[in-house]
Amino acid sequence: MTVDDLMAMQPVIPVITIERVEDAIPLAAALAGAGLRVLEVTLRTPVALDCIREMATVPGAIVGAGTIVSAADVARARIAGATFIVTPGLSAATVAASRDAGIPILPGIATATELMAGLELGVRRFKFFPAEQAGGRAMLDAFRGPFSAVKFCPTGGISLDLARDYLKRPNVGCVGGGWVCPTKLIDAKKWDEIAALAREAAALPRG
Repeated sequence: MTVDDLMAMQPVIPVITIERVEDAIPLAAALAGAGLRVLEVTLRTPVALDCIREMATVPGAIVGAGTIVSAADVARARIAGATFIVTPGLSAATVAASRDAGIPILPGIATATELMAGLELGVRRFKFFPAEQAGGRAMLDAFRGPFSAVKFCPTGGISLDLARDYLKRPNVGCVGGGWVCPTKLIDAKKWDEIAALAREAAALPRG
């Protein structure tokens, strides 16, 4: 599976921060069952790798690791069962480690300089992060001229309403967002409410 395959599967990739392993399977089942199969679990909590391991057992779920900041993180995520890698910034070491491991990577960029450095590494698909803080839709529109072959997954500060507008852009393949699985709903184990948010996100139009 390639990054293009992952980006094409759904308009929104949930960006998940999870605190308890017991929540991993019901959360993944709620999201995947509602049409959001590609899941990014951020390595922001001590149990993130264990959660990736658990979520990977859910039928239909395609689980990746986010907040990857080193080659060592790539190795740990791969062992845990991650099938793709997402980074907050551009790192030649993480790109190389992901390629060596045979795992698709979506590296983060926020500027034209970082984007050009990524192109030199052979990358053509990027996470635009933090999207709203780094110029948002206006920045992506500006990138289109000089970087017409590049597509993005903007992440950071994106809501359902903003996602609708981002997804209209031809250089946006999908968006990343945490609004479909907010911490308060995970803590309350409101899986039905999370599934409802996921269905709404999965139905967003593109292009």
